[in-house]
Amino acid sequence: MLRCSKKCRNRGDMRLIADGLAGERGGETIFAGLSFTLSAGEALLVTGPNGAGKTTLMRVLAGLLPAAAGSVRFEGGGEIFYDMASALHFLGPLNAMKAALTVRENLAFWQGLAGARHHSVDDALDLVDLRRTAELPFGYLSTGQKRRIAIARLFLNYRPVWLLDEPTSGLDAESTDALSHFLREHLEDGGLLVASTHLPLGLANAKTLEMGK
Repeated sequence: MLRCSKKCRNRGDMRLIADGLAGERGGETIFAGLSFTLSAGEALLVTGPNGAGKTTLMRVLAGLLPAAAGSVRFEGGGEIFYDMASALHFLGPLNAMKAALTVRENLAFWQGLAGARHHSVDDALDLVDLRRTAELPFGYLSTGQKRRIAIARLFLNYRPVWLLDEPTSGLDAESTDALSHFLREHLEDGGLLVASTHLPLGLANAKTLEMGK
């Protein structure tokens, strides 16, 4: 079980609140008037066709794009997770790794950037069954292995909010099942999840938001 330490454990009152969000791409409004609230242990699956605004929404939630209107806020995280930026992990369609660096070097960089350590690099690699790749250049790996290494980054530093944009991209069926297991454990431990996806993620009680309707 991927547990948060006692130091970072919450009282179950964490909330992610999106209020009247609008997003733009190239000066054109892609979505508007979007509101939702997630509490500890809840997930939102964002679906819809390509071009519907899923990635734009995810980037707005992550603070990588400004909202054209509305706001995103995180509450109940205490002194450690005091705002959205401090509370989230973002996994985008690209894996955000340097091809020339080894797997270990890439993960060590991300761990050093993200604050207090939760799992070691080796333990995170064990979770995705890829410790054998630790000393290989990231660019040497297959597409599926690269995605699994990117997923391992989620375990290096505990963050209660996971924002995952097409997390199953490049994964085979076995790896997709493993990802679903990790997501369920994160939610069972009081985490929050927003995931844009074309595929089911095995989360029976997840809320859904269909973009482009």
